[in-house]
Amino acid sequence: MGRTVLWVGLGLALAISPAFAEKSSGFFKSYEAYNDAGKAFLDKIDPKIGAVDLAEGVHLNLGDKFYFLSKKDTVSVLTEAWGNPPTSASDAVGMIFPAKYDPLSDGNWGIELRWEKIGHVDDGDAASIDYGDLLHSMQADTLSGNDQRLKDGFPPITLIGWASPPVYDAANKRLHWAKELQFGNDSVHTLNYDVRFLGREGVFVMSYIATVEQLPEIRQSLDEVLGLAVFNDGKKYTDFTPGADTVAAVGIGGLIAGKLAAKAGLIAVALIALKKFGLILLGRSDDLTGWDSQGRANQIQR
Repeated sequence: MGRTVLWVGLGLALAISPAFAEKSSGFFKSYEAYNDAGKAFLDKIDPKIGAVDLAEGVHLNLGDKFYFLSKKDTVSVLTEAWGNPPTSASDAVGMIFPAKYDPLSDGNWGIELRWEKIGHVDDGDAASIDYGDLLHSMQADTLSGNDQRLKDGFPPITLIGWASPPVYDAANKRLHWAKELQFGNDSVHTLNYDVRFLGREGVFVMSYIATVEQLPEIRQSLDEVLGLAVFNDGKKYTDFTPGADTVAAVGIGGLIAGKLAAKAGLIAVALIALKKFGLILLGRSDDLTGWDSQGRANQIQR
């Protein structure tokens, strides 16, 4: 379901402060409902609650309503469980999920976390953006990448339109918007709800991975999610020092369009994650579930 992107790793180290690691068997109430393959997958991930400090000066305060998965566990979820290309996990620094969902559960959603050290983003263009024109440009860019996706054995992507138009909070330096995407001919459309926190040296990214049908639940969670992340002192947007700090090559419009300019030394990526809805490993423990090379679930009966 959703969009992902794990690209060229930015080498973010992760420091866990008063975070508390939990064993999956005790943490997930759904654990006993899965067969052996489902339990084995959950056993390999390490959910953490509480406070998490990311190396680039971002502090997460998750409490007990959300849990955090490390980069390693995020790669497992996005590629092994959800069927994304291996390259879709290279840039994530982790994921957070509502505590009521495990990564395999039906109807779940998660939020991929990234740090884009692109420099200080000048938000002066925010009030003058024509979001209709911007959408048309983004739709064309999405279509242009489909030839390569097909060559790589993955379905084409269609950007249907805004599921929620862009909103920029100039006071708190936060930006969010949602896109509706279709993968191949899938009848269930993917929701990409993106949140950007602007900082002194770049942008902290939260990307919801969900379905369009979950938009009401996502909207209901948004205020709480916006309160989960803050920049530490010295890393905030207002700590920018003109003449000393790097200025980003893109503004607010470029962030929404995903235009990370080559002159900024970064690769422009689409950040698309595709969740495979067939991977629900509920059932008898004598049913074994495996994954094929595309990450799709294969049921094998003993």
